[in-house]
Amino acid sequence: MRDPSGPPGPFRRSFWRSPIRGPWLTSVFGLLLLVSIPVMFATGLLSYAAYNPDLSPLNDMTPDKGPLGFYLFSWPTHPIWLYRLTQGVHVTLGLTVVPILLFKLWSVLPKLFEWPPLRSYAHALERFSLFLLVGGAGFEFATGILNIQTWYPFPASFYTLHFYGAWVFIAGFVVHVTVKFPVMVRALRSRSFIGEMRTNLARTRPEPPAAGYLAPVAPAAPTISRRGVLAFAGAGSTLIALLSVGQSLGGMFRRTALLAPHNQSVTGVTAGTVGDFQINNTARNAGITAAETGEAWRLSVGTDDQAGHAPAVLSRADLLRMEQHTASLPIACVEGWSTDNQAWTGVRLRDLAALSGAASPSSVLVRSLQHGGGFNRAVLSGAQIMDPDSLLALRVNGADLSLDHGYPARVIVPNNPGVHNTKWVASLTFRS
Repeated sequence: MRDPSGPPGPFRRSFWRSPIRGPWLTSVFGLLLLVSIPVMFATGLLSYAAYNPDLSPLNDMTPDKGPLGFYLFSWPTHPIWLYRLTQGVHVTLGLTVVPILLFKLWSVLPKLFEWPPLRSYAHALERFSLFLLVGGAGFEFATGILNIQTWYPFPASFYTLHFYGAWVFIAGFVVHVTVKFPVMVRALRSRSFIGEMRTNLARTRPEPPAAGYLAPVAPAAPTISRRGVLAFAGAGSTLIALLSVGQSLGGMFRRTALLAPHNQSVTGVTAGTVGDFQINNTARNAGITAAETGEAWRLSVGTDDQAGHAPAVLSRADLLRMEQHTASLPIACVEGWSTDNQAWTGVRLRDLAALSGAASPSSVLVRSLQHGGGFNRAVLSGAQIMDPDSLLALRVNGADLSLDHGYPARVIVPNNPGVHNTKWVASLTFRS
């Protein structure tokens, strides 16, 4: 069938000949993304609430987070598994829907070359939303996957880029869904899902051209059925989920997390035994040496009001002589991986706050010995400080911290993103 409209090549509708491409298949993939993307967006916002960012080098402590921070709140310390759950869902679901997203983009590829590119104001709005949607999706999924692999070839902070990229993406998503939702519903009702799942290759027929622009006007012979495409996409998603979810579930499932950067890697207390657990950053990578964490190490504990109390300077032996407390807590990181519960022993942060003279601290600035990088400091809220299980940990699982696990002392706070459980602590500055 000759199609004289538009320039030659992909700008002509007759160029696209796949007999299974059409509004129905696109709508099935669209429905899956319509369910998944809001969950990923919501859990992503929760991640930022837990991380407490102001999108600058130092975490914000003010209640006013700007127009995009309206949802932020004081992140709770309990239940201790909450961040592990929300971030695990965010990362695992994001990886799982990658095949669905790729198939969806394949199914709508002709629309990207539609000619003429703009026919009306409504069509211009649809095209603009498509640009935000496709561009935003590519950016968000690409940066998210790179973050999971702890590779940061970004010109700015991953958190800043991913945060603002998410809002651009969700804006395009909302506009696109508003415009296309009636079309999706109509397409899904045009044929039976069960019927398509029972249709083999020999009985596969193209949708009629009148069904919409995506339906071919000059279809080729089918080489795969619609149920084959859906099965292929579903199998890909299932495989990715099975090979990544173990990093969040922990226990025996951790062995299945072959796609996770921290699936089997352990180091520290008793490397290779059940007493050890995954880490995100080694002492070597952080520039930490045994010399600066040895006998000469001292912890400075003070307040931001130096007129009130001079900072206390404590050795590790001084800390060990203070009242010790043990808490069973996991570490959960923004990359989606988490450890099982570990038995941490050390001094309560609220006891150190009292020692500094800050009886009711609003926050604490934790500084690390780590050299350079964006994670050599963190701010913890007053509620996190006062939780009885928030510790400056000195031991874990019955043994002294190893250098890679933060020796001589590290912070551990319930339900806190791992990046804020600062290792190699050098000072605590409490703020009233």
